[in-house]
Amino acid sequence: MAHASDGRSTASRVFAVLLVAAVVIGALVAVYLVVEAQRAIRAEAERVTAAAAISLAASPDVVSALGNGDDEAATRSLEPYAMQVVDEAGLDFITVMTVDGVRITHPDLDQIGGRYLGTIPAAPQRLTEEFTGTLGPSVRTIVPVVDADDALVGWVAAGVTTESISETLVRRLPLSLGITAGLVALGACGALIARRITRRIAGDLPPGQLRDAVSSYESIRTLGEALRAQTHEHGNRMHTAVALLELGRRDEAIEILTETSRQSQSLVDQVTARRQGDPAVGALLLGKASQAKERGIDWRVRIDPDTPRSPLSTVDSVSVLGNLVDNAMDAAAEAEDRWVAVSLTPAEDGGIVLEVSDSGPGVPDDDRERIFLQGYSTKPADAQGRGIGLALVRSVVTGVGGSVTLTDDPTTFRVVLPPAGSRRPRS
Repeated sequence: MAHASDGRSTASRVFAVLLVAAVVIGALVAVYLVVEAQRAIRAEAERVTAAAAISLAASPDVVSALGNGDDEAATRSLEPYAMQVVDEAGLDFITVMTVDGVRITHPDLDQIGGRYLGTIPAAPQRLTEEFTGTLGPSVRTIVPVVDADDALVGWVAAGVTTESISETLVRRLPLSLGITAGLVALGACGALIARRITRRIAGDLPPGQLRDAVSSYESIRTLGEALRAQTHEHGNRMHTAVALLELGRRDEAIEILTETSRQSQSLVDQVTARRQGDPAVGALLLGKASQAKERGIDWRVRIDPDTPRSPLSTVDSVSVLGNLVDNAMDAAAEAEDRWVAVSLTPAEDGGIVLEVSDSGPGVPDDDRERIFLQGYSTKPADAQGRGIGLALVRSVVTGVGGSVTLTDDPTTFRVVLPPAGSRRPRS
């Protein structure tokens, strides 16, 4: 089956996908770090302004100066003190004010005596807000100042401008960008390693050819197993017949050989009756019949002679049917009543309907989609590996515009293929 390709190898595509993923993840991490840093800086500003305002409001010097009622004396006493706290705490301003909001202190001396720009709570309580004052937008906390008798004598507001918050954020950006660059570099290294490993396995094959190679391998594997079982069964029967002939038990030898011929002929008749059949598929079914007998599984096949030609290549046809039958036999082997049924019939639109049923325990609801994923299997890995068959079946079938569905009672994989030549395969 031909596949369109842009010429890029599977290894190159793996590298490109992983590199893009690393860049996207890095960008998302960068955005998260910046947003988180902004949130943390603002939260820190709110804590610092609250702590500074609460400390000054509780200071005996502040309470005494405001309680005296002499604003000019209060300014001379508290302005140096407030500016010292501003420098030590990394704030932009501390405003001490009267009960009515008249400024006693301010970083700009010209603003002393003016009205505080901000919200003054109606009741003596702490308030943190963002407000635009004489220094621009700022995050500020205002705290009431009360005397020994719990009487309100003034207010203290401490604030940090949003410009200062932004400058702090900019100072922290290099760390965020460094983390992002590290993640992208780590992702790029992982992509290079993945490309090298993929190239060792797949060489420079593009994805379409790689899938065809896997399908060819699976086709040869399942057909080889089927023919081995058939050869083994015929060999055993021939050895038994020869032994009976040597013992002079001719009738029993003839009966064994006749039974063998009769069982095979029934399936051969169905295969050859199909006018547009594939000899390789017929050989596979004959071999699987012997394999089923080896494992004590009742083998049932129904092939409608009017079934049209398959849109799949011989290799893909053998791969799809072989993997579904292998999967069914593995499931049936776990049941007391062991059987596997295969039917091949024409679809209403001129395509093909392939159904493979078994008497196995079925597929859990949680695994109904996952069984088609590459590398997933409900069975333990063996020497040949697991988790490739059903993923390959879906890839091959959907590649020609068909579908694969799973139903219960009994467990049945139903493959619907479009008419041959009705649409071009997807790459």
